[in-house]
Amino acid sequence: MSRSFDSMLTEGPVSTHLIKMTVPMALALSATMAFNLADTYFVGQLGDAQLTALSFTFPPIMLLISLTIGIGAGTSSVIARAIGERNERKVRHLTTDSLLLSTLLSLFFTALGLFTLEPVFRMLGADDTTMPYIKEFMIIWYLGFITVMVPMVGMAALRATGDVKTPATIMVGVAIANMFLDPLLIFGLGPIPALGIEGAALATLITRGVSLIWVFYLLSAKHHMLRHSLPSLGDVAANWRAILHVGLPASATNMIIPLCISVAVALLATHGNDAVAAHGVASRVESMSLVIFYAMSAIIGPFVGQNFGAGRFDRIRESLIGSFLFCLGFTVLLALALGFGADWTARRFTEDEAIIHWVVVYLTLVPLSYGCHGIIMVANAAFNALGRPFPATVISTMRMVVVYTPAILIGSKFFGVTGIFVATTIANVSVSIVAWLWVVYFLRRRQEDNPEPTAPTDTVPEAG
Repeated sequence: MSRSFDSMLTEGPVSTHLIKMTVPMALALSATMAFNLADTYFVGQLGDAQLTALSFTFPPIMLLISLTIGIGAGTSSVIARAIGERNERKVRHLTTDSLLLSTLLSLFFTALGLFTLEPVFRMLGADDTTMPYIKEFMIIWYLGFITVMVPMVGMAALRATGDVKTPATIMVGVAIANMFLDPLLIFGLGPIPALGIEGAALATLITRGVSLIWVFYLLSAKHHMLRHSLPSLGDVAANWRAILHVGLPASATNMIIPLCISVAVALLATHGNDAVAAHGVASRVESMSLVIFYAMSAIIGPFVGQNFGAGRFDRIRESLIGSFLFCLGFTVLLALALGFGADWTARRFTEDEAIIHWVVVYLTLVPLSYGCHGIIMVANAAFNALGRPFPATVISTMRMVVVYTPAILIGSKFFGVTGIFVATTIANVSVSIVAWLWVVYFLRRRQEDNPEPTAPTDTVPEAG
């Protein structure tokens, strides 16, 4: 077998695999979040106009990152299942074609972004003061989008093999390098000129460019996952369809979240800027608190995908039930820590008593449902890994559109800011029950249809 199959997730203790994969992923995500905070901090030192300009760039960037995460989910799903089948040829074809697809998509969105740059940001509300800074940042960012999308998809392919440490190392390396280059390029040093907000974008392009080369080297030289022959157009098209079958719904569901949260922020604004500021502070704390759940959702896909390819539904069931129970148990610790430490945490960000009050309310109520949010993330990742994006799409849509959005509207009208915060808890708890039951039902049905695990076989020559 090639090195792609050195770390088979179809063998060995389930809990050991999950722990060994989750810990490095959680550390990598923490480093990435720390870099994003540092990026905002350094740009903020340039002035309010530059900081406002950077804030305007978040929605378009998040939409493109959501697309990238979705394509990565589709890539991880199909490759993990092929590895579970022990079909080396299929793995190489799928990996190569996923990188080709992400390259073409990144070039398309680069052209689209540059062509629509000013109209899009004018629509978002940018004025003549912020627009020059937005252009300085986004022109470089769009030109470097290929160095963002392709490595992220490549790292999804690496995770599909069960190798989580290598992508985690890349993510940590990129974050550290970016935090080093940011002040150097933004403020200048010695012969290096101060580039201002352009320097922040250039730091991203340089570090992501290095990660692009790094990922291609690993996929080719270490894991031997790239094809070195010309394929037929039919095979490429079939592989793209398989990737997009999961990737497009996953992208769409990722895009729903920021759109619905925008509605919540607009409602909070009707109750005063204090509520909006408190939500911003609490959201930053929340992002760091949910790192372990984000990590679990990232690693459960490769595990479920490989075991699905091998017909090991018993291992899939064990991994998911164990993950769900961990989410609930860990929530107790999170809720206690955040609840009792809410006032102290809020005062690290602001001295405004009104903002502190609402941060405390948020961190007392919403963390009670963080484990339920984790269950939803893990369930969605599992369904995508199984090649069944429909349940994941329904669950996400149910949470954000069917439950959350009406709940914040009702909560805002009758209970004010507290009602908006409680809506998050209601959405997480209610939809997590649906997600848990749906996963259990699906696995029971599949295990009834396939009662015996599929025995490992040698590589089967198969197109695509």
